[in-house]
Amino acid sequence: MRTYILTALIGAGLSAPAWAASNIDANGDGMMTLEEVQAVYPEITAETFATMDADQSGALDEDEAAAAMDAGLMPKS
Repeated sequence: MRTYILTALIGAGLSAPAWAASNIDANGDGMMTLEEVQAVYPEITAETFATMDADQSGALDEDEAAAAMDAGLMPKS
């Protein structure tokens, strides 16, 4: 029973960035633009978004969103 609970908790933690990304990515293209992020988290500024956008592509991929959440730049949803 403990193993099941631990596995469920770990799985829930690992899926948080994917869940957040799917809720933010309004057009379903797999990327999160500043506008999409601000629609969910209006407190995120363009400057903060630029910090989260590691490859400076103008959009966050799932890895960048996960890193931003881990760094405390974006709330974990």
